[in-house]
Amino acid sequence: MGPRNFGRFQFQRGLSAIHYTSAVPARPLPFFVLLLALTLVVPINASAGGVAGDAERASLRLRYGLALREGAQESGPAVTYGGMTPNDVALGATVFGEGWLGAWAGVQREGLSLSKDAQLVTGGGLLRASVGPAARVFLGPVRAELSAGYGFAQLPVFSGSGQVQLVPTARHAALVGARVLVPLPWRLRAEVRGEVPVAIGSSSSGFAAGGALLVPVMRRGGWGGALVLDYQYVRDAVTTAEGLTSRQVISRAGVAFELSLGGGGEGAARPSPETGELFLSVVDADSGQALPDARVVLTAGGVAQAPRVVGSDGRVAGVVLPPGEVLARVSVGGYLPAEARATVTAGGLSELVVRARQEPHVGTLLVRVVDSSSGAPLPGAAVFVGSSKVLTDAAGQVRVEGLTPGPLEVKILAEGFRAVQEAVVIADRTETELPVPLVLAKQSAPATLSGQVRSVRKGKPLRAWLVIPEARLRRRTDPKGSFQVQLKQGRYRLVFSAPGHLSQTKVVTVHDGEQAIFNVDLFPQTR
Repeated sequence: MGPRNFGRFQFQRGLSAIHYTSAVPARPLPFFVLLLALTLVVPINASAGGVAGDAERASLRLRYGLALREGAQESGPAVTYGGMTPNDVALGATVFGEGWLGAWAGVQREGLSLSKDAQLVTGGGLLRASVGPAARVFLGPVRAELSAGYGFAQLPVFSGSGQVQLVPTARHAALVGARVLVPLPWRLRAEVRGEVPVAIGSSSSGFAAGGALLVPVMRRGGWGGALVLDYQYVRDAVTTAEGLTSRQVISRAGVAFELSLGGGGEGAARPSPETGELFLSVVDADSGQALPDARVVLTAGGVAQAPRVVGSDGRVAGVVLPPGEVLARVSVGGYLPAEARATVTAGGLSELVVRARQEPHVGTLLVRVVDSSSGAPLPGAAVFVGSSKVLTDAAGQVRVEGLTPGPLEVKILAEGFRAVQEAVVIADRTETELPVPLVLAKQSAPATLSGQVRSVRKGKPLRAWLVIPEARLRRRTDPKGSFQVQLKQGRYRLVFSAPGHLSQTKVVTVHDGEQAIFNVDLFPQTR
């Protein structure tokens, strides 16, 4: 089995006084069974308390304990052995960035000696090493890690040329593993892990499973320390090219100290039986994606706390609060303000998800209606925008909000004046101004032609030229592609052209005082 205990870097060294004995397979200790049961129950009762150190960026674990080994070789020199290693030492580490991807590596050395009747028969050292990437995912306060990589292990095989000799046999394997961290009451954490090697170029099998109980004991700035009660169960089997088959079972139990960097859930503020903890996530209301850099203000007991900024995973963990209702107000760029409430229980861990919705894509239109002859504002003029009718104020103005971006037709009516219909383009999250001069109904006035020139490619406005030969008029549209010309009564040809597009000609007949609106769509030239 690969050396990656906890999915972390390891070093182990020890000396086993192993004697010929009957092979009795070692079984996982009751501690592991109890720990596994606790882990299965805790996600259902997560509100009872605890915290998952899900924001940690690196961890280092030094372990010391006992290892109980049982093994046998069935062919060649038949060897059956069993014994305990009192100096079982391990070192483990993981590194993660701000996101979900990280890495692990490992090495360990195991001492082994075979004795009979207090006489040393053979001995030596066994080396294990492994390396690979890891990925983590958060399921509420629970953290899961998946890992894969390469593992090298020397497994015990014995030769029989005269005297029994230990021949370490290499196994190269692809390692696949997983680890789950679950919060328990009183800030404890439970850990369950497993690993399976897929041998490369050899006949071998095996697996490793284990569990641990983590007890936080210190926090200094971004660093934290925890006491770890650990258990691991390992099975190995290998068949050499010469046909020798060897099997072994190892049970390890020990105590470790883990040093971690990051992990806001284990910060300096520690809950007491009179306080609780809050685990908060900020997500997009439609997609459920995390919203990093959101600003969160928590109000508990009627007191607003200092603003907090969520991390790259959209989470704030381990906030110690008094029991009762807490209000979370969230603001993040491009989203509407959002808020949500949760109830914090004494000695418990509460989870709150705040769902924010994106700001709508709308614009505003400001219409100014004036007398064309005097320039005086016209109050009380009716402005029709879609199905809505709004009257201008004393300044001859009206503001319409919440309009969908894009082309829009506006109709203006005022008593004693000619009706006008205008075309305007509404911009996203921008106020568009539309000045409208009205002509008296009895006054002879030229016809007004207006509209917009666009490309058929995504409707992009074009800076185009308008030529009217009969009126000897040549005019360029504004940057938004809009144009407006006044003509005497008659029949005209309007020629529109723009760089990279085919020209288009329209023939129109206009009458005095008439208002005509049309849009022109030009096709791109093909090569």
